[in-house]
Amino acid sequence: MTPAVIYRVRAADLRAHLYEVQCRVATPDPQGQVFRMPGWLRGSYLVRDFAKHVVDIRASADGQPLAVERIDKRTLRCAPTDGPLELHYTVYAFDESVRKAWLDTRRGFFNGSSLFYCPNGCETTRFHVELPAPEDPLAARWRVATTLPALHVDARGFGEYVADGYEALIDHPVELADFQRVDFDVDGIPHALVLSGRVDTDLPRLAADLTRICHVEREMFGQQPGLDQYLFLTNVVGAGYGGLEHRDSTALICSRSDLPVPGERKLGKDYRSFLGLCSHEYFHLWNVKRITAAKFLESDLGSEAYSRDLWHYEGITSYYDDLFLLRAGLIDAASYLDVVSENATRVERTPARQVQTLADASFETWIKYYQPNENTPNSAISYYVKGALVALCLDLMLRRDGGCTLDDVMRGAWQRWGATGVGVPEGGLEALAQEISGLDLSGFFDRALRSTDELPLAALLADFGVRAVRRAAVSDTDAGGWVAGEPARAWAGLKLRAGDTRVQFVYSGGPALRAGVSANDQLVAIDGLRVTAANWSARVAALQPGQHYALHVFRGDELLTLDFVPDAPPEDTWMLTLIDADESVTARRKAWIGA
Repeated sequence: MTPAVIYRVRAADLRAHLYEVQCRVATPDPQGQVFRMPGWLRGSYLVRDFAKHVVDIRASADGQPLAVERIDKRTLRCAPTDGPLELHYTVYAFDESVRKAWLDTRRGFFNGSSLFYCPNGCETTRFHVELPAPEDPLAARWRVATTLPALHVDARGFGEYVADGYEALIDHPVELADFQRVDFDVDGIPHALVLSGRVDTDLPRLAADLTRICHVEREMFGQQPGLDQYLFLTNVVGAGYGGLEHRDSTALICSRSDLPVPGERKLGKDYRSFLGLCSHEYFHLWNVKRITAAKFLESDLGSEAYSRDLWHYEGITSYYDDLFLLRAGLIDAASYLDVVSENATRVERTPARQVQTLADASFETWIKYYQPNENTPNSAISYYVKGALVALCLDLMLRRDGGCTLDDVMRGAWQRWGATGVGVPEGGLEALAQEISGLDLSGFFDRALRSTDELPLAALLADFGVRAVRRAAVSDTDAGGWVAGEPARAWAGLKLRAGDTRVQFVYSGGPALRAGVSANDQLVAIDGLRVTAANWSARVAALQPGQHYALHVFRGDELLTLDFVPDAPPEDTWMLTLIDADESVTARRKAWIGA
């Protein structure tokens, strides 16, 4: 029986970054078949207009050309035909992020949302995808890594795949490369880490560490859901970091320095960060991919889908990502508290915490989070980072007062929404936490999500035998936690671009803003001494707070002299430490972080 819809995807021109796609519809709409391409993809809340990367479109039936009419930026209609219809188009793939598509002489990658026009009326049909091996000699050693169900494929993975429905079709990214792959088993389920890019790393260590992380996450949810396989598809580059969750896999990008070199046994900060990223995306198997907002499920991926609950989906996930490293035995309690310190410091150093609520940050993600600019620290708070602190506070309150934990709430969310496929209503997790705990948490949620009031972080941590204090930073690289050294004498209230004297951010209410410094200004000299990227911190540290200095900057091609008065450094850096406590507090802390 001929499949209703068949796609053929060919890596046509590696040097020009072009995929050729052919979509064959066996029984097109007799009124004229309409096709639509998504505007955004689930898990990344920005309208990206994937159709803008389509270079040309043509249609045919029985070898004869058919007219193609553009209806809007993502929709087109083919002229009516009695027989099978073929839509042919080329897609430019030059986005190395995890969100779109990429093709060059080293590797290929795509999310289906970037390549597949969906024929109207076929959304729930079974799609076939033909993926022939590239003809270019430079791709002779390429293989395929994907969780798309294979129908007929060769030893390298090229051949025919299937997907039950369009949502499934676009939720299985595809990696094409001469990659490294290490397979490992987690509770009887095949898993694999796929590494594309030049890297010499300790694959057995990576497999062992990921096995431990995935196991503790699966244990939390009672080994549900069952999976046929899971893939960590990782693009290794000189400098990069990020991930995007999918139903049975994740697409990651990381720096070479994030991965452990053979023979290295310590857990450095970069490797810890990579494991935290993997932990984060794996937790999305539950929280986002299955426990997901009704607002998102209702969307056809054309225009924005607004929710005020991204603190739940991304913030709670961000709370758990490093907590699972602790539960897996990869870091100790003190190291975990350093991670919390760093998150609290990031929020403290963001002036927008006093401007934007978490609920508004979620609602406005479509215009702010994925489109940062020079004023972002003053105007937008991260629902990832502050959301993680809200989740921490919630967990501590539940443990202290409710006789339950956030684990219990998330398991309840899985049973009520994730396992049933029902979307979570707005505010659903707030109501569920109160239902399970029996606590009236409305005041806490109003404060944490719908106001800019400070979180009760220090007070809650004290009830678990953890002292939380704020101090001044000791250097530009001081991200929080315990760091040796004395703080600088003065503070400028700006951030420079890496390796440059151009200003990246000017923080609201700070000395630089009062002096009239603007983003993109090029610092030249202060107090008559030349400024460089290497000496800027030392120059500021030598200044006297409250004293006037001449600051010379170029704005465009104009040299300006500004009156600059530095402040004493703010106490915006958090440090969390374990303290001696009575037996009940110690027991409470042990149940939380094992310390």
